[in-house]
Amino acid sequence: MADNNFIDYVKIYVRSGKGGAGSAHLKREKYRPKAGPDGGDGGKGGSVIVKGNKQFWTLLHLKYQKHIFAEDGVAGMRDMWHGSDGKDVIIEVPLGTVARDGETGEFLFEITTDGEEQILAKGGRGGLGNVHFKSATNQTPRFAQPGEECEEGWKILELKVLADIGLVGFPNAGKSTLLSSISAARPKIADYPFTTLVPHLGMVSVDNKHSFVMADIPGIIEGASEGKGLGLRFLRHIERNPLLLFLVPADSDDVARDYQILLDELGKYNPELLDKHRILAVSKCDLADEEIKADIEKKLPKDVPHFFFSSYSKEGIKQLVYGIWELLEKEQPQELPQEKVAPRVIDAKEYYESFGKNFENETTRPNFEEK
Repeated sequence: MADNNFIDYVKIYVRSGKGGAGSAHLKREKYRPKAGPDGGDGGKGGSVIVKGNKQFWTLLHLKYQKHIFAEDGVAGMRDMWHGSDGKDVIIEVPLGTVARDGETGEFLFEITTDGEEQILAKGGRGGLGNVHFKSATNQTPRFAQPGEECEEGWKILELKVLADIGLVGFPNAGKSTLLSSISAARPKIADYPFTTLVPHLGMVSVDNKHSFVMADIPGIIEGASEGKGLGLRFLRHIERNPLLLFLVPADSDDVARDYQILLDELGKYNPELLDKHRILAVSKCDLADEEIKADIEKKLPKDVPHFFFSSYSKEGIKQLVYGIWELLEKEQPQELPQEKVAPRVIDAKEYYESFGKNFENETTRPNFEEK
């Protein structure tokens, strides 16, 4: 698929449905002129729901759909007829999608499993008809409950790809070549900078039983935090990776200095990225003899595991893959990293299961309007 089909950020305007108003109808028949209240309840408004779909990998389908509205609930009617519920709108998104408030940027929820549903905008509950308010002291209530208002506003959906290890390096460092040589991924490879314009994922097989997912993001350059090159917009895709693999080519003027530049750019984007476990891999080592490799190794930081490899000659590839797996197996967290501040999250299933109970509780509220 073409690179321009990868969309990882959209801003949409969503509106749930209003709850239908309850009816304040009083029944009158030929032989029962004062039969009493028979107003039905209003239907609930539809909700806007976000659902995870493992078959999706981009937010492209939402790029040109800026406004998403759910149906309003229908008002209640005579003879205790319940108004129809408004239809929900379900937005399917890739796993790893984060939802935020469009005005404040506040974190709302994230979708991490296939079929998971979260409510982005909750539909209003329908109002109670006047039949609910009949009592010994008020046998002909002429009021009913109005439906609840809808929720609406701008929301942001941003995709953070789910992978075990993220590749970090300058343009033409050999990231895409490495990914294509150890997985079935086929990112674009060429001898000019910025051939990778969107993230790519590859499943890397360690042996017959084990594998891990590697993410290749577009190369960053010195000054990326100031908007140079492609900037840092794609670094969100490695925020969840428990391990980062830094690639610096052997023909670099100073491998240690380039590694430090990459670290500095990551720190300017998100200081927490510096707390992740790291591996330094020197690529294109087929261009360097043993003397050059020894000279490079002397200058490498001692606190970071390092490997020499060549995607062209396959030298050191197996050692690199096994080294990555050993560190992943040792250090990988048990749960996916979550946002630090997570306000109330409404789960669609729980909401609908508890709807009846909440609905009945509304009878005690004095929020009634006479019709």
